[in-house]
Amino acid sequence: MLAQAGSTTSDGQVAPDQPTAPTGDVTERLNSDGSNRNDEIVVTGSRIKRRPGAIADSVLVIGRDEATQAGFSTTTDLLQSTAITNGTSQINNAYGGYVTNGGPGANTLSLRGVGASRTLLLLNGRRLAPSGSRGAVGSADLNSLPSSVVDRVEVLNSGASSIYGSDAVAGVVNIVTRTVEGIELNGEVNVPEVGAGVQRRVALAFGHKADNFRFTGALEYYKRDDLTFGDRGFTQCQTQYRNTAGGGAPGSGDLIDPLTGVSKCYPTGNTGENGVTINTLGTRAFAGNTVFLAPGVPAGYGTLPTSAGFGTIAQQVCNRFRPNASVTTGALPGYECVGGGLLGLNIRDTNPSTLLNQSLISPTENFNGFLTGAYELNRLGDAELYAELLVNRRKSSQLGQRQLSIDYNQGSLLLPDNLRNNTFLAYSAAGTPTGIPGTPVAARAFTNYGNYDNRQTVDFVKIGGGLRGNLPASWSYDLYVSRSWSDSEYTTDLVLTNRLAQSLDVVASGGGFACRNPIGGCVAAPALNAATIGGAFPRSWIDYITAPVTGTTKFRETVYSANVTGPLFKLPGGSVQAAIGFEQREQSIDDTPAEDSQNNNLYSFTSSSITRGKDRVREVYGELEAPILHEQFIYDLTLTGSARYTDYRSYGSNTTWKFGGTLAPVRWLTLRGTYGSSFRAPQLFEQFLGATTGFQASTTDPCNNLSANTAAIRRTNCLADGIPLGFVATSGVTVNQRGGADSGLSSETSTNLNLGGVFEPRFANGSFSFSADYFRLKIKDGVSQLSFATVLSQCYDSVEFRQNSVCNLVQRSVAAPYQLSVTTGYVNISNYKLTGIDYTARFAHDVGPGRFRLNAQVTQFFDRINLNLPTDPSVNLIGLIANPKFSGVFDAGYTYDRWNVRYGVEWTDATDSTDYLEADDTYNFKTKDYFIHTLSMNYRADNFGLTFGVRNLLDKDPPQISSGAYNRVGNAPLYSGYDYVGRTFFASVTTKF
Repeated sequence: MLAQAGSTTSDGQVAPDQPTAPTGDVTERLNSDGSNRNDEIVVTGSRIKRRPGAIADSVLVIGRDEATQAGFSTTTDLLQSTAITNGTSQINNAYGGYVTNGGPGANTLSLRGVGASRTLLLLNGRRLAPSGSRGAVGSADLNSLPSSVVDRVEVLNSGASSIYGSDAVAGVVNIVTRTVEGIELNGEVNVPEVGAGVQRRVALAFGHKADNFRFTGALEYYKRDDLTFGDRGFTQCQTQYRNTAGGGAPGSGDLIDPLTGVSKCYPTGNTGENGVTINTLGTRAFAGNTVFLAPGVPAGYGTLPTSAGFGTIAQQVCNRFRPNASVTTGALPGYECVGGGLLGLNIRDTNPSTLLNQSLISPTENFNGFLTGAYELNRLGDAELYAELLVNRRKSSQLGQRQLSIDYNQGSLLLPDNLRNNTFLAYSAAGTPTGIPGTPVAARAFTNYGNYDNRQTVDFVKIGGGLRGNLPASWSYDLYVSRSWSDSEYTTDLVLTNRLAQSLDVVASGGGFACRNPIGGCVAAPALNAATIGGAFPRSWIDYITAPVTGTTKFRETVYSANVTGPLFKLPGGSVQAAIGFEQREQSIDDTPAEDSQNNNLYSFTSSSITRGKDRVREVYGELEAPILHEQFIYDLTLTGSARYTDYRSYGSNTTWKFGGTLAPVRWLTLRGTYGSSFRAPQLFEQFLGATTGFQASTTDPCNNLSANTAAIRRTNCLADGIPLGFVATSGVTVNQRGGADSGLSSETSTNLNLGGVFEPRFANGSFSFSADYFRLKIKDGVSQLSFATVLSQCYDSVEFRQNSVCNLVQRSVAAPYQLSVTTGYVNISNYKLTGIDYTARFAHDVGPGRFRLNAQVTQFFDRINLNLPTDPSVNLIGLIANPKFSGVFDAGYTYDRWNVRYGVEWTDATDSTDYLEADDTYNFKTKDYFIHTLSMNYRADNFGLTFGVRNLLDKDPPQISSGAYNRVGNAPLYSGYDYVGRTFFASVTTKF
């Protein structure tokens, strides 16, 4: 399936002196047989047209047919496959419920797992502009790429900022399109065995070539159906997945739900236990001997002595209840105690049936158009006028699940008599609506709102073109300009804070209730009762408090470039080649959230401000290739070098460089290496992100459950903040985010070392090759947004406490409920180190009437160390969950006549986070080796092609881990290297006219 420039071709045959295919910026300058006019090529990672031969960098090539036979329906699927990502996690449609750059539905690519913002994506050697929705648009969306006219994908896994500018820190991926003659129709379908999540793609490709004119185009339609939590067994009941002490069977240590007698199910993520709940009532504290205790609540609940160091006895009593009509006695008839205070709340109801409706793999619908062409002018140095157009519309959606907490004020007519004059919260917490502002909350109903819809429409257009031709002395020129537009509209159905508050402020009316202020068609909130707590709401009330909230995002990019390349003088090994050029890029972003979002009027959702800004960069660059020797004393010695001067209007200038070379002492052994610097300029959203306010669970307050058992430094700091022992946080933590332009955000710098070699023994007669390449990436002053948890930990766990500069980002009110708020932003503070080795081996030989092939690609990581703060401990993440030490792709194929059979395996190494998390033997933080098997068959005639097969042949589910440390999907880690879909049947048919 895989090929490497300078080693083997995409069909597995070794070609020692020939690269796998013409690549890079001038792929359009080909003869009808696919060769370059001057038998020179441009390889991804260089702008020099060079003679065929080994290159200093390793370039991985994956062909169109190989991708189809592996079961990848789209370019997106291919780019996020293990072969390209080396087993590192990628943002795909499984992340629809998470906050990601580019907004929900966007799919991005992160080489080596160092972030999409550090990976440069090219289409035919030209930058692909960012697109997406919401304020954090900064990377190309893979959905915008065509599929039917892709010829191959070329991957350069080393820094290339001196060649391409900012972003090419981890590497470059170049999608190269093919030339089409006539008309082609293609249809593909991928059908999971579960019957949901079906993928369909139909495409029309067309092209024509005349004496001085040629064009290729394509129209595509792609649709992926929703795959829900209810469609897959492993997502239907997320449990603690714990063992009994001593290492019992997985799940044997789970909390048993007394209602079902089996392990209790929780909502997805880390917030289920002691966090998100439904069908529960929050009240003032009741002594455990005055209320009915639900089954599963420990005997003697509410009677712990104050000498235990937990504070007052009031902290030990019931404050969470569940409706139970059979309870007729005690302080709260009709309800049973399910927890509260410092004891666990896991007995509560937490798993609504509507949870299973939300998207596991969210649906998307893509419309793509692509057109490229060239016209030979026969003047201006045999000049050619060329142009390219890419158009995409993405319509994506995600069905989510949410809780709705309803606060009833003290004295509210909507409360029953026995709760009307109680006090649950001393006053309304920040972000919590009340019918009467400032009035204490008497009771809080934790209810199930159910499903809500989140949807986006993103339109992306890129048009570019230029003029290229020949100059005297075998030089050539290329002048280019492009313009890209990304326009999106994103909508979510949300509860409006002011409407909810208005509906809770009621007066008696006609035996019922009416809004005190009926302006705007106000509908009174339902009275507090078992039905309301259970989520049975009047439709008219839900329609009143809920509204579609729509924002818009516009991203623009304009590129001007000029490049000349040609020979300078001769050396014993050949002509010294050079490339010199200039490039200017202009970008702007304008994200305008809905007014309700800007006004912080979205209940339990973050508020957002306008993100608006622009930047311009001007660059000059040069590149040299010097063939010192060729077939003289040694077989080959070639040196390369490049440099680039960059000037950003936003922060200033920078210079990057790179040098390298190849040494082939004999024809069958080539040593290669490069070393250079790269940089990444802050993206527009990192500079200008509008102020955003959100809320985290009260349990994330570092002073929550403050007791004598709290770590000494943290306890001392909390007490210094005026927090009493026994404090239980009842207000969510307010988190304010902002961009870094005002705080002097600057670029991050990096160095990238690559050393390796290719072994192609003569005795194998072209049937075997092996390569190994060591890589080391170091990033300094990395642009990073500190998480609110990091800020709180660095502040409250510091002996300097309020003298610590990080604590300037933390504010707390001086009186109960001691409201906590945190400010985070983008800063130059992180340092990063990554090392490892890429191995590639290929074997091809005639066997019987056909040809047999074996290919293997394995990546071994040694170090992945990311320090968000200089004071952070140095921890190697390799080997931990979602960071496998090894990953690999293997395939075997046999070709006979028009038939080809392929068997492929994708491998993700076992991981273990037990020691890192300091977990005891009741937790499961180990995953075993994970394999995805694929079997396919292909038939090709002159004007017809058919491929069919099975992906995840053995129907392997993702591994399971315990709750408490990682985001999970069901009990599986949230990690794109695992297959959530299951066994999938695929077929592709192509016909030509």
